Amino acid sequence: MDILDFFIASAYAQDAAQSGGLMQFLPLIIIFIIFYFLLIRPQMKRSKEHRKLVSELANGDEVVTNGGLLGRITHVGESFVTIEVADQVQIKLQKQAVASVVPKGTVKSES
Repeated sequence: MDILDFFIASAYAQDAAQSGGLMQFLPLIIIFIIFYFLLIRPQMKRSKEHRKLVSELANGDEVVTNGGLLGRITHVGESFVTIEVADQVQIKLQKQAVASVVPKGTVKSES
């Protein structure tokens, strides 16, 4: 009987060691979940909103670029837009460089 008790005790010890191994990874899993909800998910949401904004650009929209230029879109191409920043002054830039669309009339009020 003593021999069987010895084997049964070691089986319990082995089971406890395996559950302890899982508990060692629990803090890493919790940190990953926190990073996902605080960093990764909001960045994906902003990226999706920017792609939507860029795909909906149209002639006449007033925009601000990443460089801070304010102007009105005069032509929309597949990858580029032409923006009029002053009378007879037009620049061509990538659609991705548009940071935001501002309300109509903003360009005239700033001039």
